[in-house]
Amino acid sequence: MDRPFVYINSATSIDGKLSSVERRQVRISCQEDQERVRGLRADSDAIMVGIGTVLADDPHLRIKSEELRNKRVDRGLPENPFRVVVDSRARTPADAKVLGDGCILVVSGAAPSRRLEKLSERCEIVTLGAVRVDLSELLCTLHKKGVRRLMVEGGATLNFALVEAGLVDEISVYVGPLIIGGERAPTLVDGAGFREGYPRLDLVSIERIGEGALFRWRFRS
Repeated sequence: MDRPFVYINSATSIDGKLSSVERRQVRISCQEDQERVRGLRADSDAIMVGIGTVLADDPHLRIKSEELRNKRVDRGLPENPFRVVVDSRARTPADAKVLGDGCILVVSGAAPSRRLEKLSERCEIVTLGAVRVDLSELLCTLHKKGVRRLMVEGGATLNFALVEAGLVDEISVYVGPLIIGGERAPTLVDGAGFREGYPRLDLVSIERIGEGALFRWRFRS
């Protein structure tokens, strides 16, 4: 299967939480790590998130830095990577910041047609899968669109689905110096969880950034 190189980039607390138990965004990354993430985005062909991230954080996923946008243009690329939202039932609000030119909303056959009609005015819609988005087909579709490096920025449910399907090559996690707690607070990978055959990774590097640390892991083939 021809697909992009897929890497998850995230920031967690020491106890592995992405946000609070109320699913409110918590500042975890330091300024240095935020600069690193901006560079990763600029080097990617597409940035992908799940509907949970859109509903909780309303991200825009565009390159803020004019310098980084210009560097992309100099390389013959669009100013911004594709913005991909995995949203099986088309729950994305019509005024979500992520929408607009360059946004691909990926839904399943279960998405209500009335929702799709409205959202299609603001983005490209791709339908894959009967009830849930077929992630393997999605990656093939993105590859055909020229996507070779796909950055995944969550959330926890999408992360699990990709890992479960064996579609992730690398994970980078910045661990910040704080504890969030809460048994229902989202972690790096949630979903149904594994009961056996736990995916194994090899540690690539550990780097101190600010008061936290960046861990890079690569999935074993």
